[in-house]
Amino acid sequence: MLTLDLESFMFELKDGAVKHIGPSNKTATVKCYDVEGVEVREFGDERAKLVFDDEDGNEVQVALFPDEAREVARGIDDLDAESEIFE
Repeated sequence: MLTLDLESFMFELKDGAVKHIGPSNKTATVKCYDVEGVEVREFGDERAKLVFDDEDGNEVQVALFPDEAREVARGIDDLDAESEIFE
């Protein structure tokens, strides 16, 4: 399941192209539940990409710089050591 919360976005459809119109101070939140596939790979010369997909074909990609990727890895290791969810 994928949820997408767009904060007051306005789009224009013109000649088959979708374009965001209005101020660029909008925010969005994406949540992907019931993940069935996870992939970690290089992204460009400097980042790691995490790719998550669910049974409905929804996909979320996150590109992280090395320090951010290491922080995610540390957080998962800490959770593994301290939480019962990995048992």
